[in-house]
Amino acid sequence: MCTVCGCGPGETRIDGLDPGTGPEHDHEHVSSNGTVFRHSRLGGFHLACDAGTPGTVTRLRALKQRNGKPFAMMVASLAEARRIAEIGPAEASLLTGPERPVVLVRPRSGTAAPRVAPDLAPDLAWLGLMLPYTPLHYLLFHEAAGRPAGTAWLDGPQGFALVMTSANPGGEPLVTGNAEAAERLGDIADCIVTHNRDIVTRSDDSVARVVGGAPMLIRRARGYVPAGIPLGRPVPQVLALGGHLKNTVCVTRGTQAFLSQHLGDLENAATLRFFEETVAHLLDILEVDPVAVAHDLHPDFLSTRHAESLGLPGIPVQHHHAHVAAVAAEYGRSGPIVGLALDGFGLGEDGDSRGGELLRVDGARCDRLGHFAPLAQPGGDAAARQPWRMAAAALHRLGRTDEIAHRFARFGNPALLVQMLDQEINCPPTTSCGRWFDAACGLLGVRNVSGFEGEAAMVLESLVTHPAVLPGGWTTDGGILDLLPLLDALRGLPPAAGADLFHGTLAAALVDWALPSVEGAEIVLSGGCVMNAVLTEGLIEGFARHGVKVLVPRRVPANDGGLSLGQAWVAAHHLIH
Repeated sequence: MCTVCGCGPGETRIDGLDPGTGPEHDHEHVSSNGTVFRHSRLGGFHLACDAGTPGTVTRLRALKQRNGKPFAMMVASLAEARRIAEIGPAEASLLTGPERPVVLVRPRSGTAAPRVAPDLAPDLAWLGLMLPYTPLHYLLFHEAAGRPAGTAWLDGPQGFALVMTSANPGGEPLVTGNAEAAERLGDIADCIVTHNRDIVTRSDDSVARVVGGAPMLIRRARGYVPAGIPLGRPVPQVLALGGHLKNTVCVTRGTQAFLSQHLGDLENAATLRFFEETVAHLLDILEVDPVAVAHDLHPDFLSTRHAESLGLPGIPVQHHHAHVAAVAAEYGRSGPIVGLALDGFGLGEDGDSRGGELLRVDGARCDRLGHFAPLAQPGGDAAARQPWRMAAAALHRLGRTDEIAHRFARFGNPALLVQMLDQEINCPPTTSCGRWFDAACGLLGVRNVSGFEGEAAMVLESLVTHPAVLPGGWTTDGGILDLLPLLDALRGLPPAAGADLFHGTLAAALVDWALPSVEGAEIVLSGGCVMNAVLTEGLIEGFARHGVKVLVPRRVPANDGGLSLGQAWVAAHHLIH
């Protein structure tokens, strides 16, 4: 059975189309008994509207309760994509490849550039663009083009783009059934197009971008699943259940690891049911009886609780250990390797909040070599959603408490927040790289409150034009990297200049900090902050100047979508040794 469409060995589901005529079908897959079969990638609901009509895009955003999160859009041809955005060879290869992911690209600038609705990707320097991958998509564009004869119309621009976003109310799993579509999308969609071909498995569009000249997956789903990740050696059969956000699950079998499609954030009952269904489905189609289940160290994650309910030996894996191990697994590195894990949150062995970690990973073993200097999080989890709080914490550490009130009075109660910081009440410290990004965003006024996870850092990255390094912008002492001099320098700078200074200095600081620990002329990068192309390209170039090769996650997301692979890799090494 295939994890995408449910077809079995020997079945061909081409839906009346000749096999081999396009990227949307004719996919070969090898079953557990060695039978090769082929299936199409057809099926699935999108919510669609004209991408060039601002009022319509704004209405869809409100109906989906999407806040400022960007929408992806679809165009009919590579020629139209080039009319809208800057498309290099690597982006073109991604757009036209058989997987057909959403590709992050920079829109063309200038008065002659085609316009898309400003609400499509508010304040971001890139658009999510994809090409058709089903016959229905082509029919929609063919109709918009006036039903021209033949296919030559696809060789040029069409002057038309559609928003194509996931068919689900905000935060819920994708719609699959026709009756379900009418019930769950009736208040959003003006018209629902159905088909008599059942959708067996929910799968989002994959998302990728080009970083350092090569593709990097941001979300791994349709087109890339169920392809296995070669591990370079046989490992025990393990089930790994990922984390809380951007969840995926992973099953190892033989010399391969099989990741599920992106499942989403485990924040509601519907997504949890989808998660549980996917675990059962993946084990069934792969015919695997796991000998152990790996999970995050956090005891309150729903993925951890599910692991504990399965009756299997459990192997907890620290969050950032899993991040580095995922890249080691992707590159087949079984020996010791040093890695930078840069993200927003992961629970440490001592119950502390981490996210800016320098680690040495050797299979099942992980040694913490260093970490970012801690910053207080006023209000705990609220600080991750309100960057002004992290900016206030930075000002407090700088001894500039008097600036907090006049900077942030309109966002909360600065006097109470200062009191919390003074008395260390509900201000848990964190070493998170993501929270340092938030502090910078708050100090620069880029985003004081975020509408979705990572929004502030994404807007900050979008402002960068020429990264610059602040001399003396950091200190290192006993393995601790402190960027407080950099934050002090950001006060009063224009947002764009501050974005340049923050990104350039952070990359230089990380190279300076990690170099003495590098072994074997290789270093791993992982964690959600690695999705930032400016930072990652700065690190690739910075380490290269010292003869150090950077291993960047390519086939598996650097964010929490790759955690399950790292957990499975660590658990397998526990069992082997």
